[in-house]
This record gives sequence, C-alpha cells and structure tokens, in this order.
Amino acid sequence: MKITLKDGSVKEYAEAKSVYDIALEISEGLARVAAAGEVNGEIVDLRTVLDKDCTLNIVTIHDPAGLKVLRHTASHVMAEAVQRLFPDAKVAIGPAIEDGFYYDFEHAPFSREDLDNIEKEMKKIVKEGKRLERFELPRAEAIKFMEDRKEPFKVELIQDLPEDAVISFYDQGDFVDLCAGPHLMNTKNIKAYKLISSSMAYWRGDSNKARLQRIYATAFTNKEDLEKHLQKLEDAKMRDHNKLGREMGLFLTADVIGQGLPLFTPKGTKMIMKLQRWIEDLEDREWGYVRTRTPLMAKSDLYKISGHWDHYMDGMFVLNKDAEDGKEVMALRPMTCPFQYYVYMNEQKSYRDLPYRMSETSTLFRNEDSGEMHGLTRVRQFTITEAHIILTPEQAEEELTRCVDLAHHVMKTLGLEGDVSYRLSKWDPENKAKYEGDEEYWNSTQQYLRDVMNKNGISFTEEDGEAAFYGPKIDIQAKNVYGKEDTMVTIQLDCSSATKFGMYYIDEQGNKALPWIIHRTSMGCYERTLAWLIEHYAGKFPTWLCPEQVRILPISEKFADYAEKVRKALYDAGVDVTVDTRSEKIGYKIREATMDKLPYMLIVGAEEEEKGVVSVRSRFAGDEGAKSIEEFVAQITEEIRTKAIRKAADEQ
Repeated sequence: MKITLKDGSVKEYAEAKSVYDIALEISEGLARVAAAGEVNGEIVDLRTVLDKDCTLNIVTIHDPAGLKVLRHTASHVMAEAVQRLFPDAKVAIGPAIEDGFYYDFEHAPFSREDLDNIEKEMKKIVKEGKRLERFELPRAEAIKFMEDRKEPFKVELIQDLPEDAVISFYDQGDFVDLCAGPHLMNTKNIKAYKLISSSMAYWRGDSNKARLQRIYATAFTNKEDLEKHLQKLEDAKMRDHNKLGREMGLFLTADVIGQGLPLFTPKGTKMIMKLQRWIEDLEDREWGYVRTRTPLMAKSDLYKISGHWDHYMDGMFVLNKDAEDGKEVMALRPMTCPFQYYVYMNEQKSYRDLPYRMSETSTLFRNEDSGEMHGLTRVRQFTITEAHIILTPEQAEEELTRCVDLAHHVMKTLGLEGDVSYRLSKWDPENKAKYEGDEEYWNSTQQYLRDVMNKNGISFTEEDGEAAFYGPKIDIQAKNVYGKEDTMVTIQLDCSSATKFGMYYIDEQGNKALPWIIHRTSMGCYERTLAWLIEHYAGKFPTWLCPEQVRILPISEKFADYAEKVRKALYDAGVDVTVDTRSEKIGYKIREATMDKLPYMLIVGAEEEEKGVVSVRSRFAGDEGAKSIEEFVAQITEEIRTKAIRKAADEQ
C-alpha cells in the first residue's frame, strides 16, 4: 500500500494503517494536533483504516476543516456536561456551524448561570482527557441501544436512516452519541471555548414538533483567538439592528399587536419613504417600468391557478378557510405576481409591446414561524419593491442582465455592494413534489441563469432546494452582524406560469405565443434593507437617508430668531432640519446631537448672526468652520442630490 503525502513523499506499508497511526509515525507533535485526515480529497475520521493506495493530508486543529472537527467534539463535551448537571435533559442534535457549534436539548430554558455552570463542568471533562471511541451497530440494535438510554430524538433519527445506512456512535465514557463524525481522538485539545447564549428551537425546525432549548457556543485552538471572536460578537451586538434601531427610535414592537409586525416611528418611516420615493422614481423614469396597484387579498381561486395554494398555503394567512354556505375563502397575498398578470392581460399585447415591465410597492403577508422571526429581517408583514417583466424568450438574457445591473446600481448607491454574494438557487431533485415542471425544465432554466451570470462575470455559488416552486433564482445574499445569511434581492426566471393563466402575446407571424416571466426585486424588502443599513453603517447613515439631516443649536434663546431664519432656508431647500430650542448648555446639545449620529449640527450665536454665517460641525470632519447660509445650503443639497457617502471621522 502506497500513501502519498501532501509534500509529495510516499510511504509504503505492508498492512492496513489508521490515519492516526500514520500521523503518529510522521511526528508525535503532528499526532497531538491532528483532527482528521483528508483522503483523496475527502475528510475522514482519524480512526479510518487505510488499506489501499491513496493520497493523504493530515488535517490539524489549526486548519479550517480541523477547527470544525474540534468544535464538533466540543459539542459532545457540552452535551455530556449538560446531562451531568441535568440528568433528565434529552439530547437532540449538536453540529459544528460557522464560528462555533450548538446542541439542542429537551429541557427547561437555560439561564446565564446555567451556562456558566455547564462551562465549568466542560472544563472538568476536558481535564479528564477522555478518549472518544467509534463503534457501529446494526439498525435494530442501534434503535434498542438508544431506547435503553431513553433518548427518543436519537431513536427517531435512526428510524429515518436508510435500511443499509452505517449507524455509528462515539463513546467518551459517560456519554455516547449517535454521530457520523469525524472527531478528535480525545478531549485534550479543547482548551478555549465559550457558551454564548440559549434560545428556543423546534425539533427538526418544525413548529408542530417538540420545543427544545438550543445552546450556542464556540471553540478555538487558543484563548487569544477566542477573545478576538468574543470581542467581535460584542461589536456585533452594538451594531445589531434589533438593538440599535430601537435605541435610535426607528421602530418598535408591541406584544399586543403581535410578533413580526413592527411599528415604524416618524424617523423610521421617513427613512423608508426616502427609499421608496427614490426607487419608484428610478424604476419609472430611468429603467422603463409602469406602476400598478393591486389588492392585498384575493379569493383562493387565484392562488389555485398560480400554484401557491398547493405549494405555499402553509406560508399564507387564509381567511374563512373552513367557510361553508357558499362563503368565499380569501387569503392575504404572499406575492403580487398573479395580480399583475391580470393587469398585463387587460389589453392585448404584441411582441412590439414587450418587454412589459410592471412594478409595484407591494405590501405582502407571510405566516412565518415564531422561532424564525427576528427584528426587521424576518417579519409577517413587509413591503417590497416587486416587479414582473413579461417578455419573449429572445429578450430574457438582456432583461435578466438589466435586472442584475439595476440591483447592483441600487446597492452601490446605498454603499452596500461590497457586502453581497450571488447564489444560483435551484430545485431539489430529491423532493420533486415541491416543484412544478419536469427535470428537463429545471435543468434548462437553471443552465440559462448559470449562463447569464457567467457571461456577466459574476462569481456565484449554487444551492439545491432554494428555488421558487415555478423556477430557479439568482439570489443576492448578505450576512447580518452575526453571520446569518439572508436573501436581499431576488431575480427569478419563470417559463411556466403563462400557460396556467392563458397569458400570451401576438408574435411577428400574427400567432399567439406564450411569454416568459421574470419576477424580481430591485432593492428587496424595505424592512430588511433598513436592518441591513442600520448594521452596515452602525446608525451613521448617508446624509440623504437620515431622517434628521441637520440640527441647529442656538447658544441661547436670544438667537432663536436667527436659528429660525437658518432653519427656513434649509427647509425651503428640501433639507430635513430641526432646531434645539431647549435652554441647555451648548456643550450638552452638541453631545446629544453627536450621540444621535446626526450628519450636521449648526451652532449659531452672536458672532454667527452678526456675520450671517453658521458654525458647522459634522460627523465627517468635526469642526468645519464658519460658512455662509447660502454656502452650507449649497453644500448639503448637493450631497443629498448626489447621494454621496462620506465616511465618519473615526472611519477615515
């Protein structure tokens, strides 16, 4: 047996050897930090026995793949610590995830004190240096093994495995877990870890199943990296839109109104209005869209034609669902597409009328699970810049490119283009019942989007199971401050809905032809975009977006009239301006304006009034000195008009 190592050297063995034994033979130091093996490009457990020629790389805990193994092992240590302290806790699943790991338990909610005690117990387990031994059982024995240990969630997982599945376990003495691995040989290398938080989670993500408690944690190879990560989390908390947006008075929620139904204050509303007016004018005047206004609800008949009733009803708010005596079953709309189709069909269209681009500022409703909702990023009622483009197949490539270009223009204007990644969202061939169309339809439409992105030089990933039920998507993704990824903009190709609705156009030969449809957003959901902006800018928004762009600070009440003169000049120029008329010291007023993250404050007193100027202080340059009223008005209106993005002084 020949083993080719990473450096190109070759080791020959007469008998089979485990990955760990080969690492130990190379170097005891390497074996101490080994986490897994990479055999012919595939990550395997250190206990894996090699019995034929292959390439081998020893993955250490310092490698990204090795760190993941370390964290997975740490999740087992955490689960053992939980069951030591809380013997009645039932274990569910505990994977490694980006930046850490978690484990789900059937138990009462964990307090911060509980988490601290679990950490202490983990320290004891690590200090014991427990070895992890892997073993396999036949299906029936595996089920009985977990039944005897009174672990119902593990029993269910085993029952769902294929009959011929390899059912493996890892035993670390006082704790045994159903697990495919890989894992460290022992717990000694788990030296820097922290339990972050605990929250509710549903078993297998299903709100109809058991409510569990999920403990989030992280682990690193050394305390320095752990401290850096914890500091990063603290910084993220300071930028978290759910915290910062409330502190800035942009939005709030009320239990009596309901989860996922945010209330926007005048400040938050003004920001959304600015975004909306800009997007609507941009689409209408520069990108060739017509606007529609359609109902917020419809009869179930509409959704049955579109396919949403069969494929999306669980995500809809249905009214009179069990209606009898001829009463209509209605539902709040989760999308606008079928409504706009009827606008298109109101008048006969020919190929000369296409592409026909319909846009709408659409309020939509989706019945999100309570465990999925968070701040403004996932809500039950939201407003979106939604459009549907009816076009000939020959126009699709150009129009898809235009949709990408428009989305990029919007993100660039907002200063967010550096935050995003692109994803081709495909169907799941293992779950065909979720989708309409056959394999040929999906392969061809997915390849079409793939070709469009490649031609435009877009780097992208691909993900099964993320398509709409009627077609694949180009999804523009962004991560929040905690690293969770959400779709910000979506561009969907639909080559099937026209048939269901009897939509057509008259082609060049005078025949009826079925159009293709692009479903797209240019900015996406206003709520989610506002959350994105809050976190990206830490509340220090570009001047044009700020609900309060200038605050005038008179040194005393004697200068109230002059402050009003300055205010009127700015207001008449379209600037959002206020005057702080309180009888507070000027230093206090400046500190408050600074804490409110205002772009500009104008200080006016005797000297300013005498010279007809204002003393300008900005978030960008600090003290900008005295400027005439006309000069400052010209400066800020140009900044607003061009939607300039100026960095704060502490970011330059």
